[in-house]
Amino acid sequence: MSDPRITSSIFTRGAVDLSALRPAAPSPTPAPAQSGPPAAAPGNPVGGGVTVIDVTEATFQSEVLERSLTTPVVVDFWAEWCEPCKQLSPVLERLAAEGGGAWVLAKVDVDANPRLAQMFRVQGIPMVYAVVGGQPVDAFSGVVPEAQLRQWIGAVLKAGGVAVAEPEDPRLDEADDALMTGDLDAAEQAYRKILAETPADAAAAAGLAQV
Repeated sequence: MSDPRITSSIFTRGAVDLSALRPAAPSPTPAPAQSGPPAAAPGNPVGGGVTVIDVTEATFQSEVLERSLTTPVVVDFWAEWCEPCKQLSPVLERLAAEGGGAWVLAKVDVDANPRLAQMFRVQGIPMVYAVVGGQPVDAFSGVVPEAQLRQWIGAVLKAGGVAVAEPEDPRLDEADDALMTGDLDAAEQAYRKILAETPADAAAAAGLAQV
């Protein structure tokens, strides 16, 4: 798979205009949309205390912008008809569960919320944004390897001031680097070597599955 197309350049002044989503006084939060993949109502945990929420234009202010002031929010733009979305979204949800509440996954159905998609200049899906401190800080489009997605989320958490444990095994760093640079043969060899020495290494098994 190719690397995610990082689109930080779109965050230049005025590129993403969220002013319309910043009312002078916060309005009551309506119930979350129920279409699409199952998700919890705002504030209700899914799995190990992690919040996964469906977000609409009406709830974006409180559930994403205001929430991101204290907790990084990853926004997943998706649609029911999007096959790549069905590959990426479950991985995001699982990583959110593993995160133990360190970040929140907010899902936006582009068909139901075209104005949000327009504001974020979403031209293709899946499109994933990281929002920290009320502002978008990074983004990528398309389906990416899980190992690379983990690194991206780690960078988002650091941007949000969340302590992230560094990988303890340098062998995994080598394997992940090979995967990220597209050297699949080297990545596969490295992951298999780790598994040969430590068969129960879940990270290596997950990385090998992405090769």
